[in-house]
Amino acid sequence: MSTDDRVLVVIGSGLKIYREYLIESAARRAAELDLKLVLVNNLKPNWQQPYFDEITVVNVFDHDELRKTVREIADRRTVVGLFSYDEPLVMPTAELAAEFGVPGLGLAGVEGCRDKHATRARLTAAGLPQPGFELTASVEQAREAAARIGYPVVVKPRALGASMGVVLAQDETQLDHAYTVASNASLVGDEPYRDGAIVEGFADGPEISIDGVVHQGEYRALFIARKETGHYPYFEEVGHVVDAADPLLSEQELTDVLTKAHETLGVENGMTHTEVKLTSYGPVIIEINGRLGGDLIPFLGRIATGVDPGELLVEIAAGHRPDTSFSRHGVAGIRFGYPEQDVTVRGVRLPTGLPGLVTASPMVEPGTELRLPPGGYLARHSFVACTGETTEECTERLTAALAAVGLDADPLERKDVEARLEMPAGLLDVDK
Repeated sequence: MSTDDRVLVVIGSGLKIYREYLIESAARRAAELDLKLVLVNNLKPNWQQPYFDEITVVNVFDHDELRKTVREIADRRTVVGLFSYDEPLVMPTAELAAEFGVPGLGLAGVEGCRDKHATRARLTAAGLPQPGFELTASVEQAREAAARIGYPVVVKPRALGASMGVVLAQDETQLDHAYTVASNASLVGDEPYRDGAIVEGFADGPEISIDGVVHQGEYRALFIARKETGHYPYFEEVGHVVDAADPLLSEQELTDVLTKAHETLGVENGMTHTEVKLTSYGPVIIEINGRLGGDLIPFLGRIATGVDPGELLVEIAAGHRPDTSFSRHGVAGIRFGYPEQDVTVRGVRLPTGLPGLVTASPMVEPGTELRLPPGGYLARHSFVACTGETTEECTERLTAALAAVGLDADPLERKDVEARLEMPAGLLDVDK
């Protein structure tokens, strides 16, 4: 086959609002490397068309069908790499990379990232600071685990992202509620990880996330996002701020923990999104995801540092050592708009022309029902993204911009916690 047949296969495009900036950069970098992008997606293409040389529509969540489709592409073209940033698709992507002998997370690495229970077990065995934990299959077992671990505890699904179904329980009464929420939330995840919940000790301290790259087993942190959560006792992520000058980037203890964790899990090649609590006894890894971050965190990182995650996706997948040096030193943040109660959205009005405002967007269509935890998750009607000279200035601008968002909505009756959780239509971008 000629060099014209050399392709990178992208599995799942994600939603335009969350991921187009990545694909735009990836397509540009692929062209520079004389590679073409081929998309295998579960939805008919619209905005994706300009960026891909070929698009195949198939049920990507049927992994047998997905593997068959990618193998057919490999019969016609030279597949030099694959990547995905969609949480349920990172495992089959890694399996295909191993089959074709091209760079990938590695089967051990992706399993260690995907299964939160496996992550805890392997990091604990490696001697890294970890809370007590237990995978439980019933509320009775969860009560026993919590009593052994000691309250407060966090109850969470085994393999979801975006803090969906994650609940803090201060005592046994709250634990019963938390277990119901977490176990119900697990039902929207992959089949192997449904039902039950992990009970683990509460790591007290500020939470951050780190997007990083791994090339041939060597880990490098890219940028740190300071996370803002809300809707206590849940852990809904309501905003993030990335500062290129964040002093934690040069904190050796954090670097050592991140490096050892990735080595322990066996991550080989790819981008990861790690969540960490900064406790009184040092940085504690909450989870490692085998893909870059959602919530437009990589977009914030690009604005703040000049490092383009879309380009890095291509470089790592194609086997190149990526350049992660900063070309900018700024601050960028995002804040998400939530209703004060469960509502049906009639419309969203966005601000314009505010200091530091980079972009603002609605996240739902009129008629969408938004339900707050535990009846629903990601009940976001909009987002605003801003820059600033300092973290404090950026945060102030985000607060002002979000306050300028107008929501027209009708109230809904609150759902019973026992009901299965809901996500706004079109918003379950599980790579979030």
